[in-house]
Amino acid sequence: MERWTLLTILKHAGQLKPLIILPIAFLAPLPVIIAETDLPEKAARCAYVIIAMAILWLTEAIPIAATALLPVFLLPMLNVLTASATCSSYITDSSMLFLGGLMLAAAVEEWNLHKRIALTILKLIGSQANLLMLGLMVTTWFLSMWISNTATASMMMPIIFAVVNELEGVHSNPEQPKVQEGVVNQSFELKSVEEGTANDIYVNAPNQNENRRQESTGKNAGTSKIAKGFALSVAYASNIGGIATLTGTPPNLVLKDSVDKLYKANNADPPISFANWMGFAVPLSLLVLLLAWILLQVMYLSCTCCRKVEASRKKAIREAIKDQYNALGRISFAEVIVAILFMLLVVLWLSREPPESDGWGALFVDKKNKIYVSDSTAAILIISLMFFLPAKVPNIFCWRNGSKPKFTPILTWKTANEKVPWGIIILLGGGFAIADASRVSKLSDWVGAQLNVFKDYDPWIMNLIFCCIIAMATEVTSNTATANLLMPIMLELAKTTSTHPVYLMTSAAIACSFAFMLPAATPPNAIVFSAGYLSIKDMASIGLPMNVLAILSLTLAVNTWGKTMYGFDVIPTFFKNSTST
Repeated sequence: MERWTLLTILKHAGQLKPLIILPIAFLAPLPVIIAETDLPEKAARCAYVIIAMAILWLTEAIPIAATALLPVFLLPMLNVLTASATCSSYITDSSMLFLGGLMLAAAVEEWNLHKRIALTILKLIGSQANLLMLGLMVTTWFLSMWISNTATASMMMPIIFAVVNELEGVHSNPEQPKVQEGVVNQSFELKSVEEGTANDIYVNAPNQNENRRQESTGKNAGTSKIAKGFALSVAYASNIGGIATLTGTPPNLVLKDSVDKLYKANNADPPISFANWMGFAVPLSLLVLLLAWILLQVMYLSCTCCRKVEASRKKAIREAIKDQYNALGRISFAEVIVAILFMLLVVLWLSREPPESDGWGALFVDKKNKIYVSDSTAAILIISLMFFLPAKVPNIFCWRNGSKPKFTPILTWKTANEKVPWGIIILLGGGFAIADASRVSKLSDWVGAQLNVFKDYDPWIMNLIFCCIIAMATEVTSNTATANLLMPIMLELAKTTSTHPVYLMTSAAIACSFAFMLPAATPPNAIVFSAGYLSIKDMASIGLPMNVLAILSLTLAVNTWGKTMYGFDVIPTFFKNSTST
């Protein structure tokens, strides 16, 4: 019979978390509605919904995508927003853009194009430890710009296992890297690929992970440090790469949707497009990536034993990477088609509305110069082609040898249904719904009035303070949920302080991706932790300075080239008028 200690009580209580947290989530915010405050009645009811959702998002008592569905019935039943208005928030232009990016990633993963890109770069980069780490980071960074950060980290980890095995003198089959108790493969059978939540990725096999950590401490000290550095390099590069494109991570899409609604409501052209976002975010992400590489070298590749291990195993590392590349076989027809469509989509995104010139989007305007296309138009066009174009050369002359014709498209609906994390679309929609409700109920106006304390701060200092708070908060919360909750607050803070709204909102959205300290902060962090090379102490000790470097880089970016690109020093006329009323 199990002994009922405090530890076992807490363990069993964790199994009942939904039953415990759900009543708390809906009862705790009741004073917001009942108490007499200066908060308008409709705004109070909206605040009740947001607080309840925030509790559920923070605790993950139920899946965060399921929490995002609550506004569909809560907002109409509380007379905050109509059902039709609420539901229309769930499928927006930003949602379709992200869906297109997810389906593109599904096609790339289905035909292993991402593996070929990764191994090609690593073959070219060399086997010296610091250059190999740079190759891992650049490859992961590039892939995570276009496909899921989770999938990117999952794909890169077996490569790291092969390299570390070679450093230990273990020549294993490259298709099945030698791992302890099959733990690594288990960790790659992801329960969810939703960004911003680790779910159960690394907690499924805690005992095996601990065994692997204990085993690694007994190995060569240099190899152990290199393994830690390589694992962290993949996690960091996955998180950093996501900020470089609008589709790279959901908080970017939350930002774009909020900014688009603000500007369109005032008959102004939204300032953020796929092209100019890359112009701003790619240099920033490259700067953070470079700083991460330098920091990881100092922490994990600077010891003498590391250099000795490196010198003795260069050839073995090269052979391990070469063997994994050869295992992919010759490049297939499907890979070529996917690569062509991928490059075509990037060109369409970049050329729709290029800076200082008219792009192809100008071809689709009416007499009032209203543009009818957006980045989502290009995304869905290319995805539609993937459902039509063949994965193999069609055997149209098959009747000559008596075989039957067969057609296999690049992307099937079965593949899309299995590989696309549909919960992310719902999560984005839930955030858009509560943002609309905050605006309609005037809750955002009330919040802005409470933020007068920041009115006398210089904008860059205020921005730095909020970035630090957000970066720490996102270590324990969903990145997407955090961005959803923050966008209305940043907008009202900008009104209160007479600051450009996109300045604060951009900083907040990017800061949501700076989660480097804890395994549960992001799925890439959880995946590398599941490998068993790292402890929580390892991740926290280097994650803190990494957070500081990233926030300082963001502060530099938004106050220099970001200010030039988006005109952060010139407040839009319509926004200036709204702040003065």
